[in-house]
Amino acid sequence: MKKLLIVVVIFVFAAVASIAWWENMLKSPDPNNNTPVIFVVNRGDGVREISHNLKSEGLIKDPTAFFLLIKQLGLDKEIQAGDFRLDPSMNAREVAQNLTTGRLDIWVTIPEGKRAEEVAEILKNNIPSYQESWISKLKENEGYLFPDTYLIPRDASIEQIAAIMLDNFNKKFASIEKGQTNALSKNDAVTVASLVEREAKYPQDRPLVASVIINRLDIGMKLDIDATVQYALGFQKEQNSWWKKNLSLDDLKINSLYNTYINPGLPPSPIANPGIEALKATIAPENTKYLYYISDSNGRNHYGRTLAEHQQNIEIYLTN
Repeated sequence: MKKLLIVVVIFVFAAVASIAWWENMLKSPDPNNNTPVIFVVNRGDGVREISHNLKSEGLIKDPTAFFLLIKQLGLDKEIQAGDFRLDPSMNAREVAQNLTTGRLDIWVTIPEGKRAEEVAEILKNNIPSYQESWISKLKENEGYLFPDTYLIPRDASIEQIAAIMLDNFNKKFASIEKGQTNALSKNDAVTVASLVEREAKYPQDRPLVASVIINRLDIGMKLDIDATVQYALGFQKEQNSWWKKNLSLDDLKINSLYNTYINPGLPPSPIANPGIEALKATIAPENTKYLYYISDSNGRNHYGRTLAEHQQNIEIYLTN
């Protein structure tokens, strides 16, 4: 009987000690310090990593206790990437709730090859301050809205967002322009890169597609690029896409300055926002004599120097 009593006492003592530890570890790490700290949650950060980062910033007392609290409250999937204004006077419960509702800045990813309207849709879905009028500003900067992951203030204006993207573009372009091997102006290079981004599905095709475009420009040959027609056609309701698939012969006749099937030279401006690899491929393309390419059913390109080689590729890769 004595042994049972001892076991019960030890168990009760341990339970009381655990509860006391738990409640103590959830208290504010510094009740008198309300100095704001901007805490950043990166995309992909898990609760354990967030807990340890909070501890290292002096914003919680114990990462294990905070981890268990998040699980207890069911908030592990509610914490979103972004940055938050916290301070050491907050207790763990206040910190946890703040991480689910108090984002100051929001992580937004702009993929390569999106046109301005698609960038607008991404911003609309992520930034609370979004307005439909933003589209015009984005279209003004088509080609220079550099694809990347950005931390954007939730109350940002389109001027702020455009400035962030343009500054990123200028830095990235400056890092590669010394390697330029052709005479394209900066604006023309961005336009060509936008074509490359849309026409080359695989990395190895980018410098080859760029070489075809530049070779054609050099001899005054029309570019005949499908992506420019897709850009001119605009949004396709039936496909719910800005890039129409399976262009018809009538599509190729659309009356638009962007239609490179009827207009020689480059379109008036970029048709999408190219990434760094498309830009690299454009300013330093492969040195080839290719003038033609076609894409097979897997999106892989096949190149030809002459119309005869091009027709042969069509028979091999496009004819059933």
